[in-house]
Amino acid sequence: MPVVAIPGSKSITARALFLAAAADGVTTLVRPLRSDDTEGFAEGLTRLGYRVGRTPDTWQVDGRPQGPAVPEADVYCRDGATTARFLPTLAAAGHGTYRFDASPQMRRRPLLPLTRALRDLGVDLRHEEQEGHHPLTVTATGVEGGEVTLDAGQSSQYLTALLLLGPLTREGLRITVTDLVSVPYVEITIAMMRAFGVEVRREGNVFVVPSGGYRATTYAIESDASTASYFFAAAALSGGEVTVPGLGEGALQGDLGFVDVLRRMGAQVSVGAESTTVRGTGELRGVTVNMRDISDTMPTLAAIAPFASGPVRIEDVANTRVKECDRLEACAENLRRLGVEVATGPDWIEIQPGPAGGLAGAEIRSYGDHRIVMSFAVTGLRVPGIAFDDPGCVRKTFPDFHEEFGALRALL
Repeated sequence: MPVVAIPGSKSITARALFLAAAADGVTTLVRPLRSDDTEGFAEGLTRLGYRVGRTPDTWQVDGRPQGPAVPEADVYCRDGATTARFLPTLAAAGHGTYRFDASPQMRRRPLLPLTRALRDLGVDLRHEEQEGHHPLTVTATGVEGGEVTLDAGQSSQYLTALLLLGPLTREGLRITVTDLVSVPYVEITIAMMRAFGVEVRREGNVFVVPSGGYRATTYAIESDASTASYFFAAAALSGGEVTVPGLGEGALQGDLGFVDVLRRMGAQVSVGAESTTVRGTGELRGVTVNMRDISDTMPTLAAIAPFASGPVRIEDVANTRVKECDRLEACAENLRRLGVEVATGPDWIEIQPGPAGGLAGAEIRSYGDHRIVMSFAVTGLRVPGIAFDDPGCVRKTFPDFHEEFGALRALL
């Protein structure tokens, strides 16, 4: 039975780096993800004057509750959405002038709801070119805190950034949320803040964050559930079996819920205390599923949908249109290239079973999006001749993906 060691969670590593930088003392992060996104986050912290020490299995961060150690800095956020949204928020709690820019892909991704909330809290934040997008400059004088209203219907990262900021403000924060997507990611944030000594209170759509700062700790990063979805899907599609250690009953990440979708489609799923196993049964049924809370796994489901016995309809995933690319249309276009009938709407995609003669091999357009490549690698288990225009974009979250997936393919 293949046991696949999945790298650490990108979401958890990014949050842990913020918390470690903000905490009083030295924090040790155990098994952090080493990828382009997280290296970019760590490099950004270094540019802001934080000390980040690295060994192969641990990163140590000297926390600075008072904010960045330098009075001015120029930070390049690469492609990382967490880097591009969390670091300006962290810098706002300090004192100095901090400029942030990002890749062309990240420059296109929206930031405005977070920008508005920070400005409402008195932060001097100026977008240099397009309003609501990178590049931007924060002229920081600390943050008083108080009450603020936020629309997090586009990305839960806006709310996470403000929650993480709360303990660094002088008064704490009361955040009223008018819309919220990807709720499990917010729950990850709140659980991790608790591990660093801060208790967030929720009163309906209001999140109450006390002031008082964070305590340094030793924090182990769990395996990435979004990345695990490709290996679980491979088992369901091939009739094989895959076990992923480090993701079990106590897992923080909502994306482990993807295995429940596979169970509904006919796979056998076992979630233990420390690991999760998926076994394919040779059957994949059609399904209609709301993926609002696990939208990063939407492309994984889309990639195996043509092999189901009936249509697969994925609903309430409008926010996937503002990820690294418009994932809804990217999935639709690539499936059509393979000969699959697909329909899309503003927040849904419906995929018909593949043609009787099987799918045709084709080059997959990645749009520079790691999740498109990793998802359609799963399709390639059943369709010969699948190639990618940019296979290397997986370095964003899993630099060794193709080697690991190739090794699994040989065992399934």
